[in-house]
Amino acid sequence: MKEAIALRHVHFEDVGILDSLLASRGYRLRYIDATIEQADTAAAEQADLLIVLGGPIGAYDEGLHPFLLRELDLIARRLQQQRPILGICLGAQLIARALGAVVAPMGLKEIGYAPLDLSTEGSLSPLAALEGQPVLHWHGDQFAIPPGATCLASTPVCPHQAFSLGAHVLALQFHLEADPARINQWLVGHACELGQAGIDPRSLREQAKRFGTDLRSAAHAVMSNWLDKLEASQSALS
Repeated sequence: MKEAIALRHVHFEDVGILDSLLASRGYRLRYIDATIEQADTAAAEQADLLIVLGGPIGAYDEGLHPFLLRELDLIARRLQQQRPILGICLGAQLIARALGAVVAPMGLKEIGYAPLDLSTEGSLSPLAALEGQPVLHWHGDQFAIPPGATCLASTPVCPHQAFSLGAHVLALQFHLEADPARINQWLVGHACELGQAGIDPRSLREQAKRFGTDLRSAAHAVMSNWLDKLEASQSALS
């Protein structure tokens, strides 16, 4: 069985609706809580797939949160070895930093369900399954597109919503994985942020209910297509 390791920063920001898809693809999933465990273990470096999840801190906050340096080092080693890595929100920002790109505040919060604008390359990528599909946005920072990477999607307030690098790297600013059935965990866990941004949690709860079923299907299609391309690329190299 293949092993997927997920670096988790906040307990409820897990792989969510991707859990069953990973299991169906033959992955055994294990979490490393990056805030309290060593993220640079040999297991994380050698896992068949590394998933770096989100969290309410900045990818540039290593002065406040030194454990981020271990994560950046682990990500850099996997990138050097061209080992598969999926980054979501903070995780995508950390991948961008490890590739030499700038991550910085946008000056506003993008929170709520809304569709993406796919680039030409994005329309030909696994993200094509998200055409017209609202996804969950929840961030105040953004990444620049790293050298050699391909921008796949944008929104009106955030021009860089996703990028890929080869077949082995997929970085998503938005939350494809968030389980709409567990949105209350997000609403409670991030209640202070919502209050500061003036966002009514009831609107997010209603959006999650409205878009949940279709989002699950689209998210599974994205990940299945990405893993298909990844495995085909690995087979071609072996």
